[in-house]
Amino acid sequence: MNPLLLIPARMAATRLPGKPLADIAGRPMILHVLDRARAADIGPVAVAVCDEEVAAVVRAAGGMAVMTAPGLASGSDRVHAAARLLDLDGRHDIVVNLQGDLPSIAPGHLRAVLTPLADALCDIATLVAPITSPEEARTPSVVKAACDFAPDAEQAWALYFSRAAIPWGEGPLWHHIGVYAWRRDALDRFVTLPESRLERREKLEQLRAMEAGMRIGCARVADAPFGIDTPADLERARARMAAA
Repeated sequence: MNPLLLIPARMAATRLPGKPLADIAGRPMILHVLDRARAADIGPVAVAVCDEEVAAVVRAAGGMAVMTAPGLASGSDRVHAAARLLDLDGRHDIVVNLQGDLPSIAPGHLRAVLTPLADALCDIATLVAPITSPEEARTPSVVKAACDFAPDAEQAWALYFSRAAIPWGEGPLWHHIGVYAWRRDALDRFVTLPESRLERREKLEQLRAMEAGMRIGCARVADAPFGIDTPADLERARARMAAA
């Protein structure tokens, strides 16, 4: 495998405008994510942006920023566009999409997300971590993955994703972490597909891939990094990272 790691970021986030440049522990959030991506050491890293102010911050910190069109519909579309600009010849057969709002993600998680791709049947790989509280299970912003790990197994197939607590009954629940490792041809195909009905209902774009027959493999990790979607999330992240 020859991965390319891309971080999509845009200032016009609906719930938290200006999110990439939000200050956490004295630095813009996007630079914390960039640090974690570089520390993973799995391949070249770039930030896929549509705002010159974000690009300037990334470049001033010694990072690579790739300008993409502002009207792209999703982070996956932005990552696809950036991959074509950086690697039109397709030398990188894997594209890792790391969301730009995960400033506390462990570099080891980014190495782990590649492991399901050792199976040739896997089109897309992602991460899950155990859900540890009833509140986490009830929260719609925490996406759940229906998957079943054999005893001592570190990988399993995703059967469905939902904002509801699935599956029903006794047993572990899995918190989906929004990091994807795409085979290049799977990403090329995905961005040509129309929005699917279940994707629209759940507001989860990975369901578009599943409805199109793509297989998603899950690697499990010990804990889920803290994602930042709202002002309240940002304040919690500031408190946690200041205490670290």
